[in-house]
Amino acid sequence: MPTKSLSTGGVFVAASMLFVPSALASDVGKRFPPEMRTFVDATTGVTVTALTTGTFNDAKIYQTHPQWTSDGQYVIFRSNRAAGGRSQAFAVREATGDIVQLTEGATNTGSLNVARKSNKLYFFRGGMGVPAQLIELNLDPLFADSQAGKMKEPASYERAVGTMPADLRESGGFTLDADETVAYIGVGKAQPGWGGIRKMDLRTGAVSTVVDVPFQMGHIQANPYVPGEILYCHETGGDAPQRMWITRSDGTGNRPLYKETPDEWVTHEAWVDKDHVYFVIMAHELRLRTKPTGLVSINVRTDEVRVLGQVDVKGTVRGRDGLVSGQGFWHCNGSPDGKWAVGDTFAGNIYLIYVPTGEITLLTAGHKDAPDHPHPSFSPDSRKILIESGLLHNFANLNLMTIAIPFGLGR
Repeated sequence: MPTKSLSTGGVFVAASMLFVPSALASDVGKRFPPEMRTFVDATTGVTVTALTTGTFNDAKIYQTHPQWTSDGQYVIFRSNRAAGGRSQAFAVREATGDIVQLTEGATNTGSLNVARKSNKLYFFRGGMGVPAQLIELNLDPLFADSQAGKMKEPASYERAVGTMPADLRESGGFTLDADETVAYIGVGKAQPGWGGIRKMDLRTGAVSTVVDVPFQMGHIQANPYVPGEILYCHETGGDAPQRMWITRSDGTGNRPLYKETPDEWVTHEAWVDKDHVYFVIMAHELRLRTKPTGLVSINVRTDEVRVLGQVDVKGTVRGRDGLVSGQGFWHCNGSPDGKWAVGDTFAGNIYLIYVPTGEITLLTAGHKDAPDHPHPSFSPDSRKILIESGLLHNFANLNLMTIAIPFGLGR
């Protein structure tokens, strides 16, 4: 498939990074000054907007979940910039770069869920011997009061939805149903070799069973367009014998999605539209290259499979962790309008695929996989891509960056 790069460049445009201390008794609503700056990618010539640029570790939500508030104004992320260095949830306003702290205390920031239908954020509080409680955070009054400098008690912005059974721990995250009346929660127990999905009613807090399975639950994600349909995976930290699974919210129809063979390594699945899931068949080991690899689409109704594209599969030199250089795509996502797919690589290169033609464009390069992977996501309007990157501080920490889809691509 054709691959092209854009022109070269390398000029940075910086903004002030002064820190303004907060006078609030609580840190919820605490404001941080804009850190935004733009730079031109030295490899591709594409302009990149860094939403955060400090030496804090600012990580995006995983690419399987929404990143933007429902009004499209804020990107939600987690960061250790909170007092004491504990990870908390934050929001950065794209138009101004203003940053607002949203949570404090025992917040599980590893699984944040931004509602699509209202400006609300869901997260778990507790764990570590304390039953986990699902919290609903109302963002509109929090943003307004933070802007006015008149914050109320943090509890006034929150609603406790429900509490998980004491014998279950969160495993594989949680997700909001398409109609946002229930949450589906991946769970585990102390003993290995068991996992499950529990459903919590967002109005009453009632908890019920969806499905139990004989393996660790991972990457729970509800179909954003079809209520009652859940994608999940067998989480191994490596190559599962059968990675992807799909079920209904009542546990019926539980089945493998894309039945893989021993010489395939499937990973990093994500919903794209009501009927399609994108995923990656990896090529980072020579034994995996006897079959097609790359960024793949599967129709969950018909099981039709289509390889959308692959990049950088070359060479036999082994690097760290025994991985082959030139390993191809690693994480992927698709745009809501169906026109685009995006994938990152082990080298931290971000490639855009125009789905109708298969044309592949390198957007930005060298974001590496340290201290974490770029995990690309599309904005709700399909016009830009959000990544996390260690590029600005020699890969010692992460910053949030967006890349607008260059005008003229795919047209």
